Amino acid sequence: MGKRIYLCLAHMSEAGMEQKYIQEAFDTNWVVPLGPNVDGFEKDLEEFVGEGKRVVALSSGTAAVHLGLLAAGVGRGDEVIVQSFTFCASAHPVTYLGATPVLVDSEPDTWNMDPELLEVAIKDRIAKTGKKPAAIVPVALYGMPYKADRIMEIADRYGIPVVEDAAEGFGSKYKGQVLGTFGKYGVLSFNGNKMITTSGGGALITTNEDEWREIMMYATQYRESYPYYQHEKIGYNYRMSNICAGIGRGQMTVVNDHLAHHKHVQKLYEELLPDVPGIQVHSQPNNGEYDSNYWLCIITIGENVKVKGQENAYKTIVTGAVGGAAGVIHAAESAHTDCEPNANVEAMRVALNKADIEARPVWKPMHKQPVYLRTIEHGTLSIEHLPSGVVCQTSDTSVAYINGVSETLFKVGMCLPTGPCVSDDDVKYIVATIKENIL
Repeated sequence: MGKRIYLCLAHMSEAGMEQKYIQEAFDTNWVVPLGPNVDGFEKDLEEFVGEGKRVVALSSGTAAVHLGLLAAGVGRGDEVIVQSFTFCASAHPVTYLGATPVLVDSEPDTWNMDPELLEVAIKDRIAKTGKKPAAIVPVALYGMPYKADRIMEIADRYGIPVVEDAAEGFGSKYKGQVLGTFGKYGVLSFNGNKMITTSGGGALITTNEDEWREIMMYATQYRESYPYYQHEKIGYNYRMSNICAGIGRGQMTVVNDHLAHHKHVQKLYEELLPDVPGIQVHSQPNNGEYDSNYWLCIITIGENVKVKGQENAYKTIVTGAVGGAAGVIHAAESAHTDCEPNANVEAMRVALNKADIEARPVWKPMHKQPVYLRTIEHGTLSIEHLPSGVVCQTSDTSVAYINGVSETLFKVGMCLPTGPCVSDDDVKYIVATIKENIL
């Protein structure tokens, strides 16, 4: 092909609007956090999400999760229900606040938080701790909408605030409503590979003016109105820079084009891959309620599919971190962990990589991550079998309610290139490469 095909490469507007807003920032010397671009980007986002919401532009989606939980009243000793099948940024902010993640497994159709298992977890936590969880964090996995109405119905019945992690679901809708506007707070991300980018950045959607002002305070070190710095609460340096917001303002001019392109690429995969035995494209339920942005297109590779070179899978230790510019890593001592994609999935990833195609496993469930399996104090991992085949797993750092769905999907799932720089010919080449490597 002559070029590398990336999962979701940042794509600037053809009109160069990003450069225009950035140049304005330099021309006016607004090169620090806050400024006209930040204000303008927030207004653009408010118009996009609708529902009369207010938006705070922040330095990252992780910061948005953190401030959403903080604003929801989460504190030390609390428990927060978090979707287990997700990126770590959904769960780590819970620990920032001294709370414990209660990790809830997935349903098989959307791969998102199972609402019925959510209620099992709430009831069991109340029975075991004497108090309800302090918040619920559902996640729009790869852009797929969660069952927002059912989750909100359960949350409202128990009086638990919902912080929607729509970081991957910017522009996705459930029953016609934009994700991030159902709960008390909504989280967006504009990282380099998201639907739109601000280089690095995120936003928190709030429900009213007073909450918006309080979150603004927390995002800017919580400073009081004196001629010197006085702080009555612990705040954070989380506001977005005026330069990054300029990129965001330009990106908002092409957001609908990006959404349309991702859906187009998904349709191509759906049309080209069904004739490959053992390969399935993950698609939204066909009932008219879901409108996924298809941030990434996902396939599953059946365990009986034979892939070229799978006998050599995991024989070489990977020397870099997933994601390219992921920063400093520890060198692995073994190519294996106790929960990993099947050998044929790893072999396909390697084959695609050799063909200059970036592909990745799906997220490893949080309840299988070592950081949430620590047993420093008690020394053992507690496993309790609840009715209906649910397993309650308790460590010193988390509690998990497991039905086996996310672990199964992690072993067979693979992310394929989907972004606005992926052409129709690229998709055909990717599909052809997949077919070539199946025995």
